[in-house]
Amino acid sequence: MFPVIAAVAAIVKEIVLLVSYLNNNSFPQPLSPREEKRHLDLMFQGDPYARSILIEHNLRLVAHVIKKFENTGDDQEDLISIGTVGLIKAIDSFRNDKGTRLATYAARCIENEILMHIRANAKRKAEVLLHDPIGNDKDGNEFTLCLYLY
Repeated sequence: MFPVIAAVAAIVKEIVLLVSYLNNNSFPQPLSPREEKRHLDLMFQGDPYARSILIEHNLRLVAHVIKKFENTGDDQEDLISIGTVGLIKAIDSFRNDKGTRLATYAARCIENEILMHIRANAKRKAEVLLHDPIGNDKDGNEFTLCLYLY
């Protein structure tokens, strides 16, 4: 029970940090390769603080990746939130022994998370709900499919 509460608390803390970074328009600087390796080693040993540091210092990467998706019509803050989820997944699943850098791996994870969101929304854009307006009558009143089904 306590690990679940701790995980939720950590995610809430990270979202609060993200919002404060967005309001101030500044992200922390990326870690140096030596600092990154040290924090990765600490995280692999179970240090949750090291994990938080890795997430915080890679938020700039999220902002960089979402620039590719500016023309999708999605809200930038939503994309940053979704990208942050991808960053968290990347940090949780990253392995040092694979030979890739964290930033390279995380960028792909962030991009994949955003693409999954865009694909899910594309499926919903084609949906027409019964209560959605489908047109106007000659008096300018909106009508829906519901009116014709009853």
